[in-house]
Amino acid sequence: MATEWLQHNFEDNLLDYEKLTVVMRRLALEAGDKIMEIYNSPDFEVKTKSDDSPVTEADEAADALISAGLTAEFPDELLITEEQSDSHALTGDTFLIVDPLDGTKEFIHRRGDFTVNIAYVEDGTPTRGVVYAPAKGRMFFTLADGTTVEETGPLLKTEIGETKAIAVSDANNDKLMVVASKSHRDQATDDYISKYNVADMKSAGSSLKFCLIATGEADIYPRLGRTMEWDTAAGHAVLTGAGGKVVRFDDHTDLRYGKAGYANPYFIAYSPCVELYT
Repeated sequence: MATEWLQHNFEDNLLDYEKLTVVMRRLALEAGDKIMEIYNSPDFEVKTKSDDSPVTEADEAADALISAGLTAEFPDELLITEEQSDSHALTGDTFLIVDPLDGTKEFIHRRGDFTVNIAYVEDGTPTRGVVYAPAKGRMFFTLADGTTVEETGPLLKTEIGETKAIAVSDANNDKLMVVASKSHRDQATDDYISKYNVADMKSAGSSLKFCLIATGEADIYPRLGRTMEWDTAAGHAVLTGAGGKVVRFDDHTDLRYGKAGYANPYFIAYSPCVELYT
């Protein structure tokens, strides 16, 4: 039975967003180092979870590091993480949520399209997040004010380097740039994409798809397949901070978080200039 999490009084105990940004970014970088150490090793162990999805020692090591860091810095916040099944029974509208290694299949096949995802959800909406792609050296995160930047500096753990503000494209509906899943592409997705006038299409793994829309490198990402909230929350926050949107596929209402079991419906991430089809 799910355990109801007692939410704190936010009028009396507001989270320090500036601290949250610094901590999430640092933990993502530290987890990325651990992931790359295992990624670059001659061999690593791959196991199968109860849902038949793969998990590696990199997932587990990154999860342990991030969870310990978040718990130490924000002990009063509910923490949901993919690799700790006990946390999936906890419920709340406001929480930290982690996918320590999103894109495990990309990691296993050494394709580089994997990310560290850490997000903060408030009242069912991801408001702050960090997405770090260690194999690609790309770091995206929301600032204290909720806007999104990509860090272009040397990615030091001790301080935030040079950043640039990012924003979604002014999409041309006659020549759309589409991004789709690299490992989970199917006929239903292709059928939906065929409704649009597509100029070019990219494939990407993990939450990088959200980030490509956030930077204007793509205009729309439809997902007609199973995802969990830890897969999407950080990318969702990054995209929102860049002016983008994420909506349910069925009725185009905002994708909400804190759902039972933390499972997502099908969804569409996009620049608001895109004219959506049903």
